[in-house]
Amino acid sequence: MTHITLPGGPRHGCVRAPASKSHAHRLLICGALGKAAVSIRCPDISKDIAATARCLDALCADVTVSDGVLQVVPAIKSGKKDLFCGESGATLRFLLPVCGALGAEAVFYREGRLPHRPLAPLDAVLRGHGMHLEAQGAALHCRGRLRSGLYEIPGNVSSQFISGLLFALPLLDGESTLRITGRVESAAYIAMTEQALQQSGIRFVRSGSEYTVFGAQQYTAAETAVEGDYSNGAFFLCMGALSERGIRVKNLPAETRQGDRAVVDILRRFGAQVRVKDDEIFVRGGTLHGCEIDAAPIPDLIPALSVVAAAAQGESRIMNAGRLRLKESDRLRATAEMLTALGGTVTELPDGLVIRGGVLQGGTVPSYNDHRMAMSAAVAACVCRGPVTVLDPACTDKSFPRFWDIFSQLEGER
Repeated sequence: MTHITLPGGPRHGCVRAPASKSHAHRLLICGALGKAAVSIRCPDISKDIAATARCLDALCADVTVSDGVLQVVPAIKSGKKDLFCGESGATLRFLLPVCGALGAEAVFYREGRLPHRPLAPLDAVLRGHGMHLEAQGAALHCRGRLRSGLYEIPGNVSSQFISGLLFALPLLDGESTLRITGRVESAAYIAMTEQALQQSGIRFVRSGSEYTVFGAQQYTAAETAVEGDYSNGAFFLCMGALSERGIRVKNLPAETRQGDRAVVDILRRFGAQVRVKDDEIFVRGGTLHGCEIDAAPIPDLIPALSVVAAAAQGESRIMNAGRLRLKESDRLRATAEMLTALGGTVTELPDGLVIRGGVLQGGTVPSYNDHRMAMSAAVAACVCRGPVTVLDPACTDKSFPRFWDIFSQLEGER
């Protein structure tokens, strides 16, 4: 599918949020590092989830998928491992330290923008503790076994670096200390990792920004299910904020450590009407007005929330968003270009956006080979007067393979 054209205008209806790829990554890794087979219910297998399953299958487990269930059987794997992680940054950053903990010789094969996304300073930390890493184009070669000790890493580059080390350190022979320096961004993703570790019997002590992780531990994962995903459910919640009749999104857990649950409160701040009941959230439009949004804890929500800002009265400011330039696309520039192409008024800042609300007309926008940009264009169609054509929309398979089918089931309001 080279493009898709979406009629302009609001939608209403009821949808089910897909399985969280962030949660699935963590459950898969904990299961693969255990000692017994485990089943993980995951009805939606995106490309990123499949990448982690594929790499774990090559590295340390037998992983199969059947009828929405991931079956994970820990298994010793000999020889050099070829790990095809696609464009999944989480797969690479989580499993690179795990390879070092296992003493595995492996090659990570990276696609798209992934070879250009930052690995520093994680790579230097791993080299300083016994690993050898060498990049040859898109291939990243690694070998060597990590040593226990003091691991120090800044918290403002990627929470995935910290999660990767937390997965690896319990497997080392001795006790380790993980010290996080500076400001910690996307802290909720680290909390998700902590929860997965605790549910798998892993012991650690956290004191402020420092972890004491005991060595020679054994993962003991149990049968479980992947949570519904706030990161992807947010696109439909934002569409609801642009609709008089609203959209209901099911399968969004009330009790969760997913940081993107913040979309609920942010939409309320915009002026949308929001009702939460059990695992369902209903959102419909109100008198929307601009607001300020700190992107640091919720970077994945910014493209969709920027569309809501473009439909709100007055001015909205997106702040602390510099890391969005290092995603599957430069999401700050891509968001500014998309809204401008559709008739919006946006000023791009080095680490943010200033968006003045108004009327979006419609037009043609690229997906930037970025799943979140393509889905944000669908949100924009819900507030445009005319149709929106999205180029190369299949990139949504990275996190939400059924997105366009589900979007097409919503009813128009014109």
